[in-house]
This record gives sequence, structure tokens and C-alpha cells, in this order.
Amino acid sequence: MFFGAKKVVGLDIGTNTIKMAELNVSGGGASLISFGFIPTPAGSISGGEFNNIPALSDAIRTLILQAKIKRKNASVGMWGTSVIVKKITMPKIEKKLIAQQIRWEAEQYFPFDANEISLAHHLIHTPTSPDTMDVLLIAAQNLMVGQYQDIVIGAGLKLDVLDVSGFALANTFELNYGRIQGQTIALLNLGAGVTNFVVVNNGDVIFSRDIPFGGLNYTLEIHKEMGVSVSEAEALKLSAVT
Repeated sequence: MFFGAKKVVGLDIGTNTIKMAELNVSGGGASLISFGFIPTPAGSISGGEFNNIPALSDAIRTLILQAKIKRKNASVGMWGTSVIVKKITMPKIEKKLIAQQIRWEAEQYFPFDANEISLAHHLIHTPTSPDTMDVLLIAAQNLMVGQYQDIVIGAGLKLDVLDVSGFALANTFELNYGRIQGQTIALLNLGAGVTNFVVVNNGDVIFSRDIPFGGLNYTLEIHKEMGVSVSEAEALKLSAVT
């Protein structure tokens, strides 16, 4: 969550469009200064992987000019199979020892080489037992982290924050509605090719998953079943939901 006064540039590199928003954020809320989006270069993202980093950087540069983005420090959402979030329960230990224990736990739960990931954790405030602690493990492959950085730097920006897109979705919910106690809430962000699914319990994220399914799947089904072009199928889909 945001603390204090801050000027933020948010960047979302999606499978269909790239979005940027410039915000003034303070303790009283956030105000939108500028916003814009541009089509993601064809073939630059496939299966959650970046295939053409220079093309993505160039598109972001164009978007910066179109949206008249002034600031250089970008907060970016990271998604895909290279990011894994998992809730685990472990024996209760001192907080200062958690980081050391987490590295060992990660080797059991993640299918990545422990030497090739960036690892973080979050202590969940409502444990299932007084003798245990619930911890959210977050692992991201360093290769993908480096690619995000290359894209952002190539666009003339500085990578200030690289967050899991699901957590950004949860933070947005909390900024608008606060930390809701006594409830379990499901959040969905349906994109063109990927859907972010997040579960928040008592204000804590307890589950986050990126599902490789989105609005484009519906468009392609309309295209196939009705024998129309993809652009016509997209128009038909949008006309049905507006």
C-alpha cells in the first residue's frame, strides 16, 4: 500500500495493450494526472514470455509521448508462470529467523532453482493455530525480473517498483475499500490473455494466481463459430456487453 505523498507512474505490460497511468498519491487518496494505452506489438509476448524486448520498449516510449507522462520512476506489474505465490503453514519461530527459514521452505514448494529466483514473504496476521504461522511465499525467476528491467530501461524509465500484478489488484481494492475484516473476498482482473485471480481474507492476500485465459478467448470463439474476422468478432463481443 502507498504511504505518504508520492508521485507514481504505473505501467502494465499486457498481452493486448500496454497501459500507463500517472498519479499523485497521498494519505487522502490518489488523483489521476494522465492515462494512456497502446497496442502491444504483435508477437512481442507469447505464453507469458517476452519475445521482443526492443519492440516493447519502443511502444512504451511512444505511449509516454502520447500520454504526456512526465515522471521517470515506474511501478510495474509482473505476471505469468515465472511468478508463483503460495501460502504455507510452518512452526512458529522468531520473526528475525523467518527469512532464513523461508529460503529452505521455497526449495520444497517452487519448481525453480533456488539460486535463480528472487524470493519474498509476507506474514499473514490470522494464523490457523497459536503454535504455527501462516506465511505467503512469493518467488519470481530472476531471468524474467531482468527482462522487465530491460524493457523499462529501454523505454527511458527507471524501474522503481516491480510488484506482482495480483498484489497490485489487492492494493487497489484496499485503497478504495480499506482492509475488510471477517470476510473472504475474491478479486478478478479479466485481461485479453490473462486473468488475475486473488483471494483476500481479513485484509491479507492468501491466494494469487494468473490464469492464461481472457477476453481474447471469447473473441476467437466468436471468430470461429460465426466465420467473421477477428476484428469483427471483437466488435460483436463488445456490443454484447455494453
